[in-house]
Amino acid sequence: MGKRFLIYGLVGWITEVAFTGAGSLISGSMRLTGYTYLWMFPIYGLAVFLEPLHDRMRSSPWPVRGLVYTAVILIIEYMSGWLLKITLGFCPWDYTGSTAYTIDGFIRLDFMPFWFVAGLLFEKLHDFLITLQYRLKK
Repeated sequence: MGKRFLIYGLVGWITEVAFTGAGSLISGSMRLTGYTYLWMFPIYGLAVFLEPLHDRMRSSPWPVRGLVYTAVILIIEYMSGWLLKITLGFCPWDYTGSTAYTIDGFIRLDFMPFWFVAGLLFEKLHDFLITLQYRLKK
């Protein structure tokens, strides 16, 4: 579980840097500036706790699984942002004023399609990690 926590954290970081770098390009910057926050590593690592959910929903249609993952990810993002604001006095990814589709500056509802896809991709990563773990034990 600890190794998968680290892998999910790293994959989340890398994906966020690539996502924000692509956003930089879309905004017209050829610098492709990508970034994340150190705080995001353990938050992305929490995806390890979605594995039991993935296992329970394996037989559900992919749109249902994607919607469930989206909801759970938004809840985790909101709670993480709220906890950081309570403990640090600020949330590093404060979305206040960036869009009309934000809730308390902690989550952006217009990112729901990205979280939908991310949930399904993390599901594939989970399957790959389980397969890899099985093969390494042989």
